[in-house]
Amino acid sequence: MSIITLPQLIDPHVHFRTPGLDHKEDWQTGSKAALAGGFTTVLDMPNTKPPTTTAELLEQKRKIAQKDAMVNYGFHFAASTDNWNEIKKVRDKIASVKVFLNFSTGNLKIDDDRILEKIFSVSPIISCHAEGEMVELAIKLTKKCGNKLYLCHISTKDEIEYIKKNKTKDIFVEVTPHHLFLKNENIKDGFWEMYPNLKSQSNVDALWQAIEDGTVDTIGSDHAPHTKKEKQQDDFPRGIPGLESSLPLMLDAVNNGMLKLERLIELMSTNPTKIFHIPIREDCRTIVDMTLKKEVKNENLYTKCGWSPFDGWQLTGWPIKTIINGETVFDNNSINNNFRGEEIYN
Repeated sequence: MSIITLPQLIDPHVHFRTPGLDHKEDWQTGSKAALAGGFTTVLDMPNTKPPTTTAELLEQKRKIAQKDAMVNYGFHFAASTDNWNEIKKVRDKIASVKVFLNFSTGNLKIDDDRILEKIFSVSPIISCHAEGEMVELAIKLTKKCGNKLYLCHISTKDEIEYIKKNKTKDIFVEVTPHHLFLKNENIKDGFWEMYPNLKSQSNVDALWQAIEDGTVDTIGSDHAPHTKKEKQQDDFPRGIPGLESSLPLMLDAVNNGMLKLERLIELMSTNPTKIFHIPIREDCRTIVDMTLKKEVKNENLYTKCGWSPFDGWQLTGWPIKTIINGETVFDNNSINNNFRGEEIYN
């Protein structure tokens, strides 16, 4: 059948830029991008301005989302060098504590192993930006502290090989569509740059193999919008939007025999639901047309930044209806702007 119903689809890794960076994205435009991309639920990252490092700042962000979110949602919380008491206050109200072991957008990188161990010891689950040898450090810390570890946007063959040898039931791996479908040879300018950066074909192949053998647990878009003007600067910010292309890219891969539909459901629904303790809702689902052929076009995107590195790509398999909490919120490019989603961990 060409029309298929998928269970609640979750993007565990989005940057909706609010507060402080609303010119790039906000909860209304980000929600619309999520709906058009077929997602019923998103988990928002904490490197906003200011970063979400205190219970008070988390509450401010919650109030913004309560007013504007048109999807169900939860929040990751940022670790800093001195906020483990704040982590204790919020750890039952968040998806995870985000730790940066490598540089990324914002100033949240932590270098002190003693501080890192303290953060890991008070955090039930850590989401980690770790590249290269930092993957080894993250795994070492989580095994020592006995918590769960979610490794964001893994992108290299070496990282995958190390993870395969050291993975446990409490270590989870995310990959992004841009690391699966783009290579470093595609880089033309700032619009193609992100953290971690694009890699060679051999690394791409390793990621697909890791999807096939079960090493990879989730697909996260790492939706990280920046304006066209910012991307055209000499000192351009890293990051690309991805919410609206993530599912179509993966459905196209299913149509091309690169993975099975059942595996896609595991990666984009079942696994993130389990990892982040998201309630299973039968009234959240996405209707997709596996035979619908469409071109990704910048002018048709809902994200505030208005561009995609996949502009011009012809893909087969698209979401046509997104149902959240029993209500049809997206239906063939028509959005119910009056709908408001619910917070997962409230």
